[in-house]
Parts: sequence; structure tokens; C-alpha cells
Amino acid sequence: MALIALTSASGSPGVTTTALGLALAWPRPVVLVDADPTGGRSIPGGYFRGTLNVQASIVDLAIAQHRGELATTLSQSLVQVPGSKVQLLCGPLRHNQARSLSSLWKPLATILRDLERNGQDVIVDAGRLGLEGMPFDLLTEADLTLLVTRSHLPALLGASSWVPDLLASFVQMGQFSRLQALLIGPGRPYKAAEAQKVVEMPVLGDIAWDPDNAEVYSLGEAPSRRFKSSALQRSLNATVEAILATLARTRAELARTSIDRSVR
Repeated sequence: MALIALTSASGSPGVTTTALGLALAWPRPVVLVDADPTGGRSIPGGYFRGTLNVQASIVDLAIAQHRGELATTLSQSLVQVPGSKVQLLCGPLRHNQARSLSSLWKPLATILRDLERNGQDVIVDAGRLGLEGMPFDLLTEADLTLLVTRSHLPALLGASSWVPDLLASFVQMGQFSRLQALLIGPGRPYKAAEAQKVVEMPVLGDIAWDPDNAEVYSLGEAPSRRFKSSALQRSLNATVEAILATLARTRAELARTSIDRSVR
């Protein structure tokens, strides 16, 4: 099983919409964690149009951690997304709650990894880099961290400015570099190959610029009859496949490295 984290460097490139879309396209049971410290609960307010009865959130986990009840509280805090294999952990309601979350991220990463025993993967919406309470430990502990960016030059330059610090964090943790970019709106104006030269790291894939269909995820709009075959949905499905292929390659490399060390 896998822990995948999505984050952005600046602006609003569509991290939450993409994370939700990937979760709903995921082939296995998956937990979607809203760890965006800005608050607002955009998934309950957008995709669910305010109809979701939120009983608990990630803030309750911060309280439970101090009581030694983190794992139990996590299982009780997950909300099943109807008609899917997705369980949602809602984020904070207000931005000032982020201050209470800083000590949560490291132990939460360990608990999320333990969900492997239940056959569940985890997708984390980590929000924007550099914010107070930002879940940096979830990024460095993830099997794959995706830096989500639009395809225009200001966004790409903003993303590239974070790459050295992120890569250094992986090295400090003694881990493989697990950082790749995910491009939103390829060809507006730059395509993946061009974007890769700017951000100076691999671009795993791209999400089609399809605002009308994106509103199914961001605003809870009813999907059209062609939604499943839309450019957006095709790109989400392709990205899921790219993520799974990348994770498989990474694990194969880890296995080979482990064998080489044991031989020596």
C-alpha cells in the first residue's frame, strides 16, 4: 500500500480538486486526508455542497494524540464517500487551528502507514508549502510527493524555488528522492517536457484543463453523461496509473538495493 501527498508552491493550482479526483479514481480502498492548514473544509463545502455531517476532523486527532488515542480516533473520524472506496478525514474548519497541528504530523504519518494492514492506500491534500501548521512531515514520509503546479511560467518558477529545500529534506531523512511534479493544464502554455526543464525534476503526468468537469469535484455539480469520458477524467485515470507504476519502480529499486547490501 502507499502514502501519496500532494502540495503546491503558490496560488491555487487545484490541489484539493486533484486529490479528490485521484481518490475517486483509485482502484483500491483509499483514505483521503485533508491536511490543508488554511481551513475551510473545501470538500464538505464543495463536493458535498454542505450536506456532509462532519462529526470529527483532523483537529480531533491532535487532541487524541496527547491522550495516546490517535489510531482509535482516526478510525472513528473517517467519513465514507457514498458510492466509492474512499474514506475522508476532514480538515480544520479555521486557519488558526493549524497552530495545534504541528506536533501531529509525524505520528500521524506512522499511523497512516499502518493502514496498510487494512489494505488501504492514503492520499494527502497537504495544501500550500510554507504556511503555518503545514504538514511537512507527511511530505517527507510519503512514498511519493507530488508538487502540483499550473503550466504558466510564474507558477513553474514558484515551484522550482521549493525544489532544492524539498530534495534536501529527503536526503536528510536518508530516503530516495520521492518528489515529482504534476502539471495542471498542459499546453497553457507549457507542456510537460518544457515544464520539466523549468522545475528541474521529473513531471509524473498532467491533469487536463477542463473547468466545467472540474466543478463536479470542486463545487459538487452534477456530472454530465460524458463526464466519465471527459478529458479531465481520462487524465485523472492516467495519473493514477502513472503513480502506481512509479511506486512499483521505486519499491523494485529499494528491493534491489537491499539485496546488494546484503550480498556485500
